[in-house]
Amino acid sequence: MSQNLDLFASVVSAYVQNSAPLKNEELYQFVAKEHALNDGDFAPTPIGKDAKPASLLKRKIRWHQQTLKHANVIQSVPGKRGTWALADLDGPQELKQIAPGLSLLGFSTELGIAVVSTCETFFARFDQPIHLIITSPPFPLAKPRKYGNPSLKDYVQWVVKTLEPVIKHLVPGGSICINVGNEIFVPGTPARSLYRERLILELCDQFGLYKMDEIIWEANKPPGPVQWASNSRVQLHCGYEPVYWLTNNPDKVFSNNQRVLQPHTDKHLAFVRSGGAKKSVVNSDGAYRIRQGSYGKETAGRIPRNIQKFSMSRADMNKEYRAYCEENGLQRHGASMPISLAKFLVEFLSERGHMVADPLGGRLKVGMACEELGRNWVSTDRVFDYVAGSAPCFGKTASWMLPH
Repeated sequence: MSQNLDLFASVVSAYVQNSAPLKNEELYQFVAKEHALNDGDFAPTPIGKDAKPASLLKRKIRWHQQTLKHANVIQSVPGKRGTWALADLDGPQELKQIAPGLSLLGFSTELGIAVVSTCETFFARFDQPIHLIITSPPFPLAKPRKYGNPSLKDYVQWVVKTLEPVIKHLVPGGSICINVGNEIFVPGTPARSLYRERLILELCDQFGLYKMDEIIWEANKPPGPVQWASNSRVQLHCGYEPVYWLTNNPDKVFSNNQRVLQPHTDKHLAFVRSGGAKKSVVNSDGAYRIRQGSYGKETAGRIPRNIQKFSMSRADMNKEYRAYCEENGLQRHGASMPISLAKFLVEFLSERGHMVADPLGGRLKVGMACEELGRNWVSTDRVFDYVAGSAPCFGKTASWMLPH
């Protein structure tokens, strides 16, 4: 790790560990203690044409301080020159979001990096091939969550514009998985919006993509929509979300269902071990034929269907994550996919060593899945709280921006 990055991490730590505002001199003292520096390290040296003496080290520290300012992570204290504190815009519930055009390294592991940035800013400068994109854009909800979302009217174009710089890096045969919401309605009616269909058509038309499948994620969702199912009784409770699987070249996809085989049932294993079908059968006017002895050979597992049930687990409800966010004044992410869903998609659609990207990272579940499965990964999110708060979930392998 370079000296600049070490200094940057120390500057961030100074503001996170101190609930009270810090004067610049107090910031210098904190950094000095972190790096075992002495007064000589801060000694002024002649700078510029006028050879005016100034401390280069203090300048570097203030440069990192200004980077945090422009990222909306810290703000100056009114009426107190040279005094800064963690940003708290309009109360403690406000999310700290990076300013457009800037990118900050959140943390890194041997396999991947988490960046505080809009995906448009970061991936416009990204220079590596991507084999798989997995992301879940904010749903076009009538009542947005804390991180906000585009309106239903603007949603399709917003997603297309957001993903454009990422899709440009997709290798031939690379895949894109987009998890979108199914509980979006034509305003004021129980009719479901067609925004999902419009989104997929626009993505395919705009970027020359092909639809490989619509994987149904059966979720343990609470009853809803309340207005149309529980109150007016005209709808059924929604129990799933779609994950659209697209690719730029269906003949070169990296998918392999043998990587995600599931265990056979005991009943099926008993049937196979008994020799399989006992006689030949023709069903559905000849559409389906079973020969004697069919299914008599035991296989490594069964091929998954495109309807899968994934529930939140203990790994998703990480107590360390909650505690870390509370201790450091970071807002927790209010919605994320189960890590089991992310692992299924990563393992099915990519190979070890491939690069997987999540341009709207949230809780960084895709990054967590990649860590377990040996994939390289990159994740971006414009919200400082989400990236910083997720660092403890990556354990000792992560070089953290914040203290642990």
